[in-house]
Amino acid sequence: MKISRFLTAAVIAGVGALVISGCTPSAEDDSGLIEGSAISVAWNQAFYSMNGFTSYGNATANNNINYLVLDGFNYYDNTPALVKNTSFGTYELVSEDPLTVTYTINEGVKWSDGTAVDAADLLLNWAALSRALDTPDFDPADFTDPETGEFTDAFPTDVVYFDSGATPDAGLGLVSQTPEVSEDGRSITMVYDAPFVDWELSFSSPLPAHVVAKNALGITDNAEAKQAVLDAIQNDDAAALAPISSFWNSGFNFTSMPSDTELVTASGPYMITDFVADQYITLKANPEYTGENKPTIEEITIRFIPDPLAAVQALQNGEVDIISPQATADIKTALDGLDGVTVLTGLEGTYEHVDLQFENGRNPENIFSNPLAREAFMKTIPRQEIVDTLIKPIIGDDAILRNSQLFVPGAEGYDESVANNTSLDYEQVDIEGAKALLAESGVTNTDVCILYAANNPRRVNEFALIQQSANQAGFNVTDCGSTEWGGLLGTPGAYDASLFGWQSTSLGVTNSLPTFQTGGINNLNFYSNAQVDDLVAQLNVTFDKAEQITMLQEMDKLLWEDFYGVTIFQFPSVTAYSDRVQGVDPSILAPTIFWNAWDWTVTSGESTEG
Repeated sequence: MKISRFLTAAVIAGVGALVISGCTPSAEDDSGLIEGSAISVAWNQAFYSMNGFTSYGNATANNNINYLVLDGFNYYDNTPALVKNTSFGTYELVSEDPLTVTYTINEGVKWSDGTAVDAADLLLNWAALSRALDTPDFDPADFTDPETGEFTDAFPTDVVYFDSGATPDAGLGLVSQTPEVSEDGRSITMVYDAPFVDWELSFSSPLPAHVVAKNALGITDNAEAKQAVLDAIQNDDAAALAPISSFWNSGFNFTSMPSDTELVTASGPYMITDFVADQYITLKANPEYTGENKPTIEEITIRFIPDPLAAVQALQNGEVDIISPQATADIKTALDGLDGVTVLTGLEGTYEHVDLQFENGRNPENIFSNPLAREAFMKTIPRQEIVDTLIKPIIGDDAILRNSQLFVPGAEGYDESVANNTSLDYEQVDIEGAKALLAESGVTNTDVCILYAANNPRRVNEFALIQQSANQAGFNVTDCGSTEWGGLLGTPGAYDASLFGWQSTSLGVTNSLPTFQTGGINNLNFYSNAQVDDLVAQLNVTFDKAEQITMLQEMDKLLWEDFYGVTIFQFPSVTAYSDRVQGVDPSILAPTIFWNAWDWTVTSGESTEG
């Protein structure tokens, strides 16, 4: 029997058969793990990096997996509320002035290879996420491959550069002094140069320092490798930090199971044990994990199925047990015909948008460096037609235009921001107005190549609607669609406009600010506005909610007046799972369905032989 319920979308302020390996599952061990239990989940994009903190690896497809294999100090549940993960470690606010925080790893917490998680891992995390030790004024733009988005072999070997996008006025960028390491080697204490409103969210899950140093410095012993990291950072040793930063940037990028299995060393409840390019990645319960989030299911395989209808078919055929495809009218109809499946629908914390490249576009004249050309193109984007054609058939009247870069529809401050941010000027297509602006711009090369997910049917349809409309105004819209679109985002010379979704990962007021700040990790279109940067800096240290809303409204207005690009809609969500699995309860925030994978359970009954 199919059960449907509507997921209530939290208002974000500021923005088949059960697959069993073997036959009947074994009895539970003391941790609750069912030996031999396995399920499969479908996802629409392949994994490609275990470092989700770089400009290249920062993608949902990666971070869904990384969330389960890399443990951290906190996470969001689906309320959503921030949960302190005290079984991994603790953090203590030592002082408010200056803002001082101590992070401590619990005794006995280990990596999957048995090596202790300790201060070396934390200190490397600080160096990477603060960029405090980076070579000054280095710009990596000339060393980025426009075909892949990765750094080229020509990248200088003597440069210290951590590709985390940190800026000196936010997050760990505000911790410019090297943290103090405790005598027992399990804690670091960080002193901020200035207050930071979202300090609890600034210290992400660390990567294994010993793996980094072994590869970067040619060290074979784990303890020596950890000490080398500590020495390099504490002594600001550029000769050692250069290869360390280089490996941190690129060493965890892989599209199939690496021959060096140390690269998948994990600290979370699961670890990567198998990975076939463009097909699937398999996670197995980490035997060294001692935290509270111990899994019940021993093995989870994430199968990469870009076509949402194919994902539905896989669920129906028993090839996968859980799917969360991009919602379309066809998907809703197909799921309505399935029995033995629970379907959850609603809205999620992701919004669709088109961004324009202010610099480093593919067009030889860099067309969107011209504000009149940007304004003209925005007038051609058929936002309402996209919503009416592709989204309303799924969720009905809940499908509305999103008219803010910073506020979710329904959030406090949204209506007032929309009334003042000029977004309503782009509610309807204005071809004649676009023609006039394009002529006035003086642009002679009107090529606009749009990057999007070429294997995503909804995005293919959106691209076609935009292309047809913009061409009527004199633009020559060409296809930069790619199955590797995620790694290409922000790559100089790769495209002129991009069509994709931003997914909220937290409720922090600073959550979306790196998208618009000069040099921010999510600033993929080379946008820069001194007033916006000033507002970002103020928001980073403002704790009063009313003042935050006022500043966000001002910033939203500036973004639209700069012809940054357009927002289109809040994502409709659909999750469906077989009645042979329980505990699936998606969150509006990333990592959505995976946030409580350790709570998933296999229902009783006959198993399917694997």
